[in-house]
Amino acid sequence: MFEGLTERLGGVFDALKKRGALSEKDVSEAMREVRVALLEADVALPVVKDFIDQVREKATGEDVVRSVSPAQMVIKIVNDHLIEVLGADTVEINVNAAPPAPILMVGLQGSGKTTSTAKIAALLTRRDKKKVLMASLDVQRPAAQEQLKVLGEQVEIATLPIVPGQMPVDIAKRAMDAARLQGFDIVMLDTAGRLHVDEALMSELDAVRFAVSPVETLLVADSLTGQDAVNVAKQFKERTDVTGIMLTRIDGDARGGAALSMRAVTGCPIKLLGTGEKLDEIEVFHPDRVVSRILGMGDVVGLVEKAAEAIDEEEAAKLEAKIKKGAFDLDDLLGQLRQMRKMGGMQGLMGMLPGVGKMKQQLANANVDEKILVRQEAIIQSMTPKERRAPKIIAASRKRRIAAGSGTTVPDVNRLLKQHKQMASMMKKMGKMGKKGLMRNGMPGMPGMQNMIPR
Repeated sequence: MFEGLTERLGGVFDALKKRGALSEKDVSEAMREVRVALLEADVALPVVKDFIDQVREKATGEDVVRSVSPAQMVIKIVNDHLIEVLGADTVEINVNAAPPAPILMVGLQGSGKTTSTAKIAALLTRRDKKKVLMASLDVQRPAAQEQLKVLGEQVEIATLPIVPGQMPVDIAKRAMDAARLQGFDIVMLDTAGRLHVDEALMSELDAVRFAVSPVETLLVADSLTGQDAVNVAKQFKERTDVTGIMLTRIDGDARGGAALSMRAVTGCPIKLLGTGEKLDEIEVFHPDRVVSRILGMGDVVGLVEKAAEAIDEEEAAKLEAKIKKGAFDLDDLLGQLRQMRKMGGMQGLMGMLPGVGKMKQQLANANVDEKILVRQEAIIQSMTPKERRAPKIIAASRKRRIAAGSGTTVPDVNRLLKQHKQMASMMKKMGKMGKKGLMRNGMPGMPGMQNMIPR
């Protein structure tokens, strides 16, 4: 998300930095480019107009003129106003209400409501240690209730047993009764959607809201629909008491205008982002971090949090002990590859590193194959335990067998073994350097990086 906007704004700011002292004309030209960049990113026109007016007023003020670095001051003003547009503070889901706390999921059909319900339930269970019950109130769409049940089994979250023929309000009441009796903290209520906002949908939501008094009403909106998602959010906000928004499919939207417009148009905070199809691909929305990514400054805090989630402390301690002894086998490399995949692969990691926007674009232009990590895992898994511990024994015949078993080629196996040899050598040096030279939490050398660019 925001890749197009990041690229355009990066060009504008690079041009400003070359000028030194800025005239009013320089600022006006820069604001014109920022305006075009925002409109191309599908940000709503009224939002763009207000944004540019406020930024121009501050960017031509005395503080900028007197600044040691006027260009940096303008960038700071743009940064601060973008954060303001997105909502200055991170607003999380209210999980501190008296149990069982009902959370109502609303939105149009096809926005990803049911999957998002399971994602949020898994997040609250994993992160907040809450006992969550999910219930589908969707009696309109065939197999909707069954879909939530299957998702519940995948993330190991309890779902309300299905009673054929029961209406949404009755299902909601039964879910609340079951939660009280069984000691659940949170009840996720997945409501039915429609292809458009209509009276029948709103009446049904009103009835459910009246029956359970939800602590949160979360609107699930598909970011790929752009300004349509903003219009839908506006309509829901006008008709129901929406307390927050979850944007889905942000991994597929390079423009990101829906996110920038949503808060300004509706006044509702964006609370969560669906970052992919997997059930653990969900993030809390942090406005300041998102703006840092937009302006090419990365998201180091987010990267550290991802690392903390992906890295097992016990495994990291074992790896540290092995490195101190100068040992780093292919099982260790396999663990590093899996950590990288958990953290979003190369593209996901690079989006969070400061100043790598252009490098990321170069990788994209070079048709970098993210599946290299999957193939490397397959190669290692096709080896015997003895081969993983002692790669030196892998001769030509073994390489052919490993390549055939992993669906790769002998050159692929050779590249992996070369990569392991380089990393093992580096680990040996780090082990001799002692604790100061050791990157405790794994991922030294960024496994997979050496072979990311196709030969």
